[in-house]
Amino acid sequence: MMRSIKLCVPAAFALVLSMAAPAPAQQVVNVWPGTPPGTAHWTHRERVIEDTPLGTVVFDVSTPTLTAFVPDPARATGTGVIIASGGAFVAQAIELEGYSVARALQERGIAAFVLKYRTIEKNFEGIPPGMNMDSVGQYGIADGIQALRVVRARAAEWGVRPERVGMVGFSAGAMVTSAALLQADSAARPSFAVMIYGAPFGDMPAIPARLPPMFMAWTQDDAVALAPIQRFHDALRTAGHRPEVHVFSGGGHGFGRKRQGTSSDHWMDAFVWWMQARGFATRASNASVATGAGS
Repeated sequence: MMRSIKLCVPAAFALVLSMAAPAPAQQVVNVWPGTPPGTAHWTHRERVIEDTPLGTVVFDVSTPTLTAFVPDPARATGTGVIIASGGAFVAQAIELEGYSVARALQERGIAAFVLKYRTIEKNFEGIPPGMNMDSVGQYGIADGIQALRVVRARAAEWGVRPERVGMVGFSAGAMVTSAALLQADSAARPSFAVMIYGAPFGDMPAIPARLPPMFMAWTQDDAVALAPIQRFHDALRTAGHRPEVHVFSGGGHGFGRKRQGTSSDHWMDAFVWWMQARGFATRASNASVATGAGS
């Protein structure tokens, strides 16, 4: 039986779930060639609000897309990263945890693809207590796995190598990322997986014996997701994996690209250093990319 968890959302997030506005002017492609599977009956219309305390927030997503941030070919490393923002599968903090991260990677020669995955209709206040995350997250997870197929199929067009396509997820987006990481088809898994203050929020999936390299980051004062994150980390360790782990003393949940004067402000520096150590942040022709059990 699926387990449910109760997620709290900061008051600022609840205030911004409202009207629509346009997305950044980048190449946008649909994740699915036609109607996404399983939600043909959905009728809700996507809404976006900008200039919130969290930047641009999107919700009521029924048509998943990828927004491509492709670097200058002279600086391109051949690495691509799919980015999945968080929002408990009822919204997505797509600027704080999506576009801003993509621009920073693009500047470093890494192609970034912001995934706008399906979210359930937001016709209630806040987050319903005891919401079943396995149930509401199934569509976003399917979109994440499909997004990997899309980026790899179009790798030449975007200047990336199919074997160098990773995934970064925040909060609920990290649940999407972890599901792509743990899927049964090992060839379809991301080349590396980065889970930022998130993890499987429902039943703990089976942990395969061999996994791509992993990076995890969270804070000790995370009042939203600390328990499931630690549970996932412990499960990975028990299965013999050694993910790169950064646990910051402060910064709370949802720090994303915020500047709060805490050590969590520098999580992306640690992530880029880890990518450099793994060979993912250098040009593909000169890189020796490490593989193996997340060590």
